[in-house]
Amino acid sequence: MRLFLNLEFNLNPLLRYKSLKVSGISEMQNKIIEVNNLEHNYGDFRAVDDVSFYVFEGEIFSFLGPNGAGKSTVINILITLLPIQKGTIKVDGYDLATQPEQVRRSIGIVFQDETLDRDLTVWETLEFHGRLYAIPRNQRRQRIDEMIQLVELDDKRNVRTRNLSGGMKRRLEIARGLMTRPKVLFLDEPTLGLDTQTRMRLWEYLKEVNEEGTTIFMTTHYMDEADQVSDWISILDKGKVIISGTPLMLKNALGMDMISLETSDDARAADILKILDVVNNVKVTSKGLVVTINSDGTHCLPVIMDKLKGSDIGITSVNLKKPTLDDVFVHYTGRELRNDSAERMTSRMLSRGGR
Repeated sequence: MRLFLNLEFNLNPLLRYKSLKVSGISEMQNKIIEVNNLEHNYGDFRAVDDVSFYVFEGEIFSFLGPNGAGKSTVINILITLLPIQKGTIKVDGYDLATQPEQVRRSIGIVFQDETLDRDLTVWETLEFHGRLYAIPRNQRRQRIDEMIQLVELDDKRNVRTRNLSGGMKRRLEIARGLMTRPKVLFLDEPTLGLDTQTRMRLWEYLKEVNEEGTTIFMTTHYMDEADQVSDWISILDKGKVIISGTPLMLKNALGMDMISLETSDDARAADILKILDVVNNVKVTSKGLVVTINSDGTHCLPVIMDKLKGSDIGITSVNLKKPTLDDVFVHYTGRELRNDSAERMTSRMLSRGGR
């Protein structure tokens, strides 16, 4: 049972059960990742501030946030690249602080940046990874064949990675991450820079892996991707989890419809619209007003326009649409991207081997 906190609407908790992908019947699930009261500081700067969340076994969990939100710090702690300063974490039942080796054996990782040895072939890459994890020879060879077939690189098994396309390299990295049959697969921007067709094909592989029981924990800048594949989403900003829910929950939290308006006096128009019963929220942006409403926009739009015209406010443009995950992201974080010292500091520390 997962607790969904609607942070904007009276803090009313909604109880949520994980829905089965096929039957739609709810069931209780085991928590494979549990993070409680996590904090992490870089000197006097607090990058992660009392973060708590959990991930159900077998789900696709998306961890989203603008640049500098602290998500890289959280992920690097989860995969044991950074130490726990304060808080507790369990992964697959293991305490990360006292059992890091067992945690490492329970997870697979696909980093955002390419980490392949350009001089190794596809087969050699997987063979080397299997040896690192001491997978017995016969079992290792069997898994290599399974992984190569899964990501459709059988005709490339003897090709050096330097000669693979970007999409093929990504598929190989995913195959490498799955070699140990991890309970949790961490994916940091798994499809960044790939064309739409390759992204779709890659997610076909990942959904197969997920359906076979592997929990997927991912970050992505593609909001449509997070919307389509995620069972649950947590959005982090300024070191805190600010909202969590299913994609549908998050979009519905904004309202049934969104109206974008450009007027002759946006500030005064916002004051007028805020008092209307049908209006859920009004935001003034550099491009005009964004109005979220609680009912069908096709019926509310004439009322809104008449109200503004009756107040001698001119309307220069209007657009009606359903809320998207992009809208949710911008609504709660205030912007799409924000550069911040926390992410840069994390990268510098890791590149120097800082722990």
